[in-house]
Amino acid sequence: MKNRFRHAALVGKYNVLGSRKVLDEVARFLIAQGLEVSMERQTALNTGLTDYGALTPAELGKTCDIAVVVGGDGTMLGMARQMARFGIPLVGINQGRMGFITDVPIGEFAAALAPMIAGTFEEEHRTMLEGSVWRDGEAIFEAFALNDVVVSRGATSSMVELKIDIGNESVTNLRADGLIIASPTGSTAYALSAGGPILHHSIAGFVLVPIAPHDLSNRPIVLPDSGEISIEIVAGRDASVNFDMQGLASLLHGDRITVRRAPYQATFLHPPGWSYYATLRRKLHWNSGTP
Repeated sequence: MKNRFRHAALVGKYNVLGSRKVLDEVARFLIAQGLEVSMERQTALNTGLTDYGALTPAELGKTCDIAVVVGGDGTMLGMARQMARFGIPLVGINQGRMGFITDVPIGEFAAALAPMIAGTFEEEHRTMLEGSVWRDGEAIFEAFALNDVVVSRGATSSMVELKIDIGNESVTNLRADGLIIASPTGSTAYALSAGGPILHHSIAGFVLVPIAPHDLSNRPIVLPDSGEISIEIVAGRDASVNFDMQGLASLLHGDRITVRRAPYQATFLHPPGWSYYATLRRKLHWNSGTP
């Protein structure tokens, strides 16, 4: 059977013990399946696996047609943000703990990848966030996020006060430890631990979740993803904003963070028979009471 894919990008969590051996095994398997393999530059340099080449994420996006990510969800988040603009689908081999989006067990990668390379897989698309930080009318920081944008107080300071607008409409002034703006993918991350709802990935929405609000009536709210969310720093010292793993510290009073739906989506491939609900049951232990 002719392969659906021809050139795989390989990226891994290279600081994990034993990652070099695992990455080499995955690379050799992909080559045996008839694919060309190129390794992400930092992965190659930090593991010494330079025989497969060492390309930047942008170079991988221009030359590859599938990306195989070995690690945890954090590794996948970083790669998904960089591959989405190229439309490159990603497969996650779980070497971490939770594995919501890196769902192929490390010990089963060969059995899972073989049919996927041939073209048998479940495909899904995930909304991403695009955000900017504005100061005196100028954008001083811009980033993308797959999970969430988090505005939070300083480590040693008290609450922050945030003015929240949606589109041209004022919503509220929130006093809290912070605020999470999460995509459906991010609804099972920090937002969930802060008391937010789970959004199915097919829902065109965002969730706003206050972190330890002063007023208990400030509850999480689900919004359509068609508008822009604006958060202005009204009060509080050393506030910061984080786009997944990309942060900007020391926001000033009057700084404004805008968040909107990104112009492209992340594409994930899963083994045949993959189920979103089965993932929730397994990762959140929903079936723990079942005999």
